[in-house]
Amino acid sequence: MPARFRYYRSDFTPAPVDVMHMDLTFQVEDDHTRVVAATRFRSRDEPIRTFRLNAKDLEILSLSSPGHSIDIAQDEEGIQISFLREIPEQTEFIIESETICRPTSTLLEGLYYDETPPGAPPTQITQCQQWGFQRLLPCIDEMTAKCTYRTTIIADSRYTHLISNGDVAIPRHQVSPHRDAVTYENITTPMAPYLFFLGAGTYDSFQRTFEYPSGTTFLLELLCPPGSDPERAEEALDILEDSIIWVYLFTGPHQYDQLEIRYGIYRLFKKRAYLRRGGAQESDLEQLTGEMKKLDDQIVCGYAYTGSVYREIGMQNSDFGGMENVGNTTISTNRLMPFPEMTDAGFEYLLRVKVHEFYHNLNGSEVTGETPFEIWLNEAATVHIEDQYHAFHFGEEYTRLQRAIALLDPVDGTFSRDTGAIAMPIEPDGFNDPNDLITPVTYVKAPEFIRMIESILGKEAFAWALSIYHRTFAHGNAGRDDFISLMSNIAGTDLGPMAEGWLKQAGYPTLSITTGYDEKDRSCRISLLQSGDGTPWQFPFDGALMSADGREIETFHHIVTGRKEEITISPCQPPAYYSFNRGLSFYGTVDYEADDAALFIQARTDPDIIARFGAFQALLQREMQSLAADPAAPPSPAFIALFIELLSDTGLMSEAGAPLLTIFEGSGDPASAHRYRELYDLRVRLESGIAHAEGAILRSLYRACQEGDGRWRSIGRMARNIKNRQVKNLCLRILARIGTPEIHALIRDQFTKSLSATDRMTAYILLLNSTDPDRHLVFGEMMEKSSHDLVAWEQFLAATASSDAENLVSLLREIEASPYFRIDQANDQRALYGRFARNRKISFETAEGRVYLREILSRLQSVNEYSTVNLLAVFAHIDQMDAAHHISLIGILVSLFRETQSPAIRQTVQRLIAGNPAATASYIGMHGSIPGME
Repeated sequence: MPARFRYYRSDFTPAPVDVMHMDLTFQVEDDHTRVVAATRFRSRDEPIRTFRLNAKDLEILSLSSPGHSIDIAQDEEGIQISFLREIPEQTEFIIESETICRPTSTLLEGLYYDETPPGAPPTQITQCQQWGFQRLLPCIDEMTAKCTYRTTIIADSRYTHLISNGDVAIPRHQVSPHRDAVTYENITTPMAPYLFFLGAGTYDSFQRTFEYPSGTTFLLELLCPPGSDPERAEEALDILEDSIIWVYLFTGPHQYDQLEIRYGIYRLFKKRAYLRRGGAQESDLEQLTGEMKKLDDQIVCGYAYTGSVYREIGMQNSDFGGMENVGNTTISTNRLMPFPEMTDAGFEYLLRVKVHEFYHNLNGSEVTGETPFEIWLNEAATVHIEDQYHAFHFGEEYTRLQRAIALLDPVDGTFSRDTGAIAMPIEPDGFNDPNDLITPVTYVKAPEFIRMIESILGKEAFAWALSIYHRTFAHGNAGRDDFISLMSNIAGTDLGPMAEGWLKQAGYPTLSITTGYDEKDRSCRISLLQSGDGTPWQFPFDGALMSADGREIETFHHIVTGRKEEITISPCQPPAYYSFNRGLSFYGTVDYEADDAALFIQARTDPDIIARFGAFQALLQREMQSLAADPAAPPSPAFIALFIELLSDTGLMSEAGAPLLTIFEGSGDPASAHRYRELYDLRVRLESGIAHAEGAILRSLYRACQEGDGRWRSIGRMARNIKNRQVKNLCLRILARIGTPEIHALIRDQFTKSLSATDRMTAYILLLNSTDPDRHLVFGEMMEKSSHDLVAWEQFLAATASSDAENLVSLLREIEASPYFRIDQANDQRALYGRFARNRKISFETAEGRVYLREILSRLQSVNEYSTVNLLAVFAHIDQMDAAHHISLIGILVSLFRETQSPAIRQTVQRLIAGNPAATASYIGMHGSIPGME
């Protein structure tokens, strides 16, 4: 059997040398870059005769070591250097190299071409995570190879910006006709090579001085496509500025102390920013600064930026939405500013990505994981902080509800991905490419593990522990054991067994619960049984006994460590219902058979939004099962009444938003979880029943929602408008099931008149899904209009590919044949191909869809390996589908396996085929063995 992975932890051993400093000169030409490098190394505690440098796809012009005779041997992965005389221990030496790297438009790693404005020299930027730096020059491309840098860029004078890490040491100047040079020094904080950035591009620049309450300043700079709207750029800087002051005030070891002072500083900071934009007198601004400084002296704040410039650089083509690069954060251009065509989901992403990448300056850059196996350590705590910032503006209930939906979506939720054929734990045994580790497991499950640790320690203790972690490993590297050991010391208990379970095994626990109340001694018994046969998961479990009016009778916080446990609460009143896994206290599911009456009461009264959502989902699953059992049955009046009651509760909707009423395409029955068309039809029946029964109320609620133009004026106002639009568009989506000309007219009216991109896109999807005779004209109009705006184009592709249109494949072929679609653009790949692949009721369960999916994979595999591997995740549950689809879907994988030359794609396909044994056996029974899979 072939090896499951290309790389294992044993492949990562300490280099025999430390990297001290790099002097780099990049001579950037249109089609290649010549890199002259002098890297200073120091041997460790043993003499060395040989060591290895990473180098990939480089043309080596020269390589030498001044004062030393060396032999070199180059292969596809790097260069082996042998010294004629050994280097003594603790001795510095230099390796000088001159190499050529050649950028492309498809391999978005190392140096590559980004979107170039008309008439400008080709924009070239780097993406070094995790092993892109070795595509620039020979190096030790490991996370532990942290060193200082001096970087000179020589390039076409027409570039508006030549950028690298650090501060300007030699300002930009002309070195020859039509050529300029600039030199940067990054010498304060040693930097891992994956954080290196180089950019030569043509941008509009928008700048602002950020001033901390203490008076310390640094420059914020936003680099955008030429012709960008200055007003939108200023709004983007407002949001970035807000996230930076929030990190300063509301993170760190004492973030929960003296909150009145912290909020006071925050309000003064926002007031000063408002007055500064309005041209207030300098004396007034100085007075506010003085007030802030007095308050600032009374508290201990969190992370403060240490550089002189912090840039956000728009990158149009990237495998990632954002990437921290020590002072130069790259963010997908479509998410850089609050553009007019940005949907509400895009705005929320913008808000998150700005604080996420900024916080990486501390968690990930100053303190870095040891190997790619610790990527989760860089990301999990950062996402944890990102969630806190999102909750600061949108509310804890809304933020946690978003996470619950991301977990529970039966088709593409993290729970589903965490149990499929290629599921990997947070810290897997191996990987094929470091990008394999950039998954929902890293960005959803790992942060939930961090949150569970916080729950065990307590918020204040965890904030203190995280601060100690950052201080202890500042400017260095930390491994998993370092982090867990430190957290254990603060917790006063060994978290190692808990970590071993969560980090080293895929999947999640299901907690089966039975309850009983003893009237005689007024005690409540809660018996717990967690799923699985291996070592039990360990996790915090929060719950409450509730009265019928939503009051808490008793609450509990219990740490589950065993397979079977029991919680006894005495004395207590008999509860009307139980509220379990409150706040999503653990990463897993609860199996508790409450009766319908208790669930209806809980769905109406539970103050914990996650438990309330769980009650609603339990009722929804029972409703779906009833519809499945009787194809002629309508939805129950009781469920319809609950749905409308919750939707009409303005207070509830302003807190939780319409996501509380998410109707998943799932019945809760694992046997039918991957019958995509069948589950879609059930959802249509349910929504049609609600629409026909309560159309008048839905119309009234729709009209009551105020129109918003989608523009950003303040984050708080935007949050309120987003939740309002969610209610409005949920009403319209339900009404669309009626399908009358009157409803079509209502949808068209929103499509043509709304000022909000979210409203327009919602209406477009509903028209495309409808029987409206003009829907194809709407499609053509939308394609033509969207083609002139890259933000709108991405939204159009994603909306169309995920739609329910009967002629979807022909529409997507029409898009591909247009002059606007560019297969080499990662945004286009994700939006069109990725969304279609996940639209499994068509891509998997129709012959036309399978043919198109096979074509997509064939085209994409030679263009973008990362996008192709991500797309393959849709094949994780073939065995759970109807047997009629097994052979054709395995056939798609076999076809790709035979065609591709990519090791990462081949090994991913191997794991998918091996992970779906029933479907594979059917395929082999018809077509014979699969060459290369024996």
